[in-house]
Amino acid sequence: MTPAIRVSSLSKTFRKGLHHTRALDSVDLLVRPGEMVAMIGASGSGKSTLIRHLAGLVQSDNGTACCVEVLGQTVQENGRIATEVVRTRRKVGVIFQQFNLVSRLSVLTNVLTGFLGRVPRWRGTLGLFTRDEKLTAMRSLHRVGIAATALQRASTLSGGQQQRAAIARVLVQGAQIVLADEPIASLDPASAKRVMETLTTINREEGITVVVSLHQVEYARRYCQRTVAMRDGRIVYDGPSEALTTEFLREIYGEASEELVLPDAGQGEILVDEPMRPVPATAPAAALA
Repeated sequence: MTPAIRVSSLSKTFRKGLHHTRALDSVDLLVRPGEMVAMIGASGSGKSTLIRHLAGLVQSDNGTACCVEVLGQTVQENGRIATEVVRTRRKVGVIFQQFNLVSRLSVLTNVLTGFLGRVPRWRGTLGLFTRDEKLTAMRSLHRVGIAATALQRASTLSGGQQQRAAIARVLVQGAQIVLADEPIASLDPASAKRVMETLTTINREEGITVVVSLHQVEYARRYCQRTVAMRDGRIVYDGPSEALTTEFLREIYGEASEELVLPDAGQGEILVDEPMRPVPATAPAAALA
């Protein structure tokens, strides 16, 4: 079976004047189709940099014998991004901490932008979407539990709702892989829980591969069977999330482990508390006009 993600010997150095920072240091990673993998680490560990390389948004160090493959297609190799990377990106949905919604547009229109890689450019530029495309977007909004907000401006939504709108957008995109970079970092605990449940459900029910970077380990233990722990640009652990006890994290990170564990966090378990809402057969007429 072709891996969903394959990374070998990936290194990245950021240079500012005479100062060099090694953000990634010979990283190797393999993710199987349908996995939901958590990526944890203290600030500056390399999580976000790795996710951006997987998405083809950042180029690795020149002259290095590295390779990043997604869905069997080369994203970058030997320090160069592949010329056909746009085709691969269409199959990869990226979710950022700051949602990346257009605040003045409706929630529905923001979700419809997931079609932009699959419709003629002139239609996308003019914002002209078909009834079937709008129905698909409404189903995706219902899938993540916020269909009632479809005609609201994106700016009126809470942070958790905006993040779920971003997830609905990648569903519309038809993404086979979701890369979520700190998607709950700016959310309150209740909203963070709902977003993680949404990601877990699309992974289980749609078979979408999910890689999610997290700042607190209890979310990894609760929602992901596998965790990749990073420190100083290297992978220092790759295995079952349930093995990440507080004591083990102290062995890996030392004092920095306090940044990853909330004071009252238990060991957690892998589950989803609430099922996703069923997809409706119809949508509000106003949303389809």
